[in-house]
Amino acid sequence: MSKVTSKLQVTIPKAIAQAYDIRPGSELRWVAAGDAIRVESEGARVCSGLPVEKRLALFVRMMKRIDRFSAPPPAPRGEGRGWTREELYAERLERYGRPR
Repeated sequence: MSKVTSKLQVTIPKAIAQAYDIRPGSELRWVAAGDAIRVESEGARVCSGLPVEKRLALFVRMMKRIDRFSAPPPAPRGEGRGWTREELYAERLERYGRPR
């Protein structure tokens, strides 16, 4: 966790700076993102320390493992869940004056 100084400055954790190749003089952009603030670095890239070929091989292995999982069966429609979509949203529909 970083603290904001009296001059409104923030220290970037070393692990984050190294991972995104942020160095003294790097320019950062602060972007409002709803309830959060996103920090973007011009030209920063994730430095994993692995060559592209190795990262790609790991990605392919991961995708093969994921492909072995079977897709879950579809959820039952209405019955068996104990609620229907209409019941779930009925109060909101009435509150905002939309017909059912």
